[in-house]
Amino acid sequence: MRWMTRSAGLLLAGLMLVAGTTTARPVRGEAAPAAYVAPVPLLWKVSGAQGSEVYLLGSFHLLKPSDYPLSKDVDGAFAASQRLLFELSPEEMNSPALPMQMAQAALRRDGSQLKDDLDAATWERLQDWAQANNMPIQSLGGLKPWFVGLTISVAQMTRLGLDPQAGLDRHMMDLAAKAGKPAGGLETAASQISMLDGMGVDEQRQMLREALEQVDKGDAQSRALHDAWRRGDATMLWQDMAGQMKRQYPGLYRRINVERNDAWLAPLQQRLQAGQGTTLVVVGALHLLGADGVVEKLRAQGYKVERICSACTEQQRKP
Repeated sequence: MRWMTRSAGLLLAGLMLVAGTTTARPVRGEAAPAAYVAPVPLLWKVSGAQGSEVYLLGSFHLLKPSDYPLSKDVDGAFAASQRLLFELSPEEMNSPALPMQMAQAALRRDGSQLKDDLDAATWERLQDWAQANNMPIQSLGGLKPWFVGLTISVAQMTRLGLDPQAGLDRHMMDLAAKAGKPAGGLETAASQISMLDGMGVDEQRQMLREALEQVDKGDAQSRALHDAWRRGDATMLWQDMAGQMKRQYPGLYRRINVERNDAWLAPLQQRLQAGQGTTLVVVGALHLLGADGVVEKLRAQGYKVERICSACTEQQRKP
């Protein structure tokens, strides 16, 4: 199974940038029904020196208002934290310049056209998609394949009611702002855009082809991965998302995931030094999973790491 596409889906899972390319608006869900069950969080606590702690919360960058409210575990981690860290700072995420930055990077400036990068079959399928979505194909001609593939994948997700503005990151940013808690970023929008724009042409072609293939396959796989996030099913998310990508596209996987995880270790370890208090870190769930994930990397550095999951304990008690 794939999540939307191996490559575009991985980008959506691992890049908070996607959630910053539309106008921010508050998420207002209806009151939870009596039978409502909160998502099981992908939440870990890392213990540092002299009581300093870091909570690691795995985000889904596109969610539904009906995915709220969150679990008491997340509420507790937020209440215990003096500050929050995200992939991008709230200032950059909410900057009106961010969509333009991304669009500028996606523009072709060498006189070539998108069609020049694609084989005939992919170009024909892209034309069909554009027509079905009432989008003039001419509007895509001056763009790079990575941007078009990402656009198709986001459109596919939003068909399911998944909204970047309802993503967990934005929700936690809103909570931090209301509570007056400082919030920062582990990287910059410029670095995320540079990573996307630095993809090789072959990687970009593959990303666009798979985005179009997934459109043909329907929404079942996207629903399955969203459901897995709601269940807190780290194993399925790893196997069906990151694991396949690592095996089949190691270069892209390394760029999107491993290199960024490694870069985050130093600022996270800084928060684990004595006197730093408690920090809640909210990043794409991908970054916390598997041997290359931040959870295992910090455990390998000798820190005590434990998953915080009341629902998991309750399930274990059931006969």
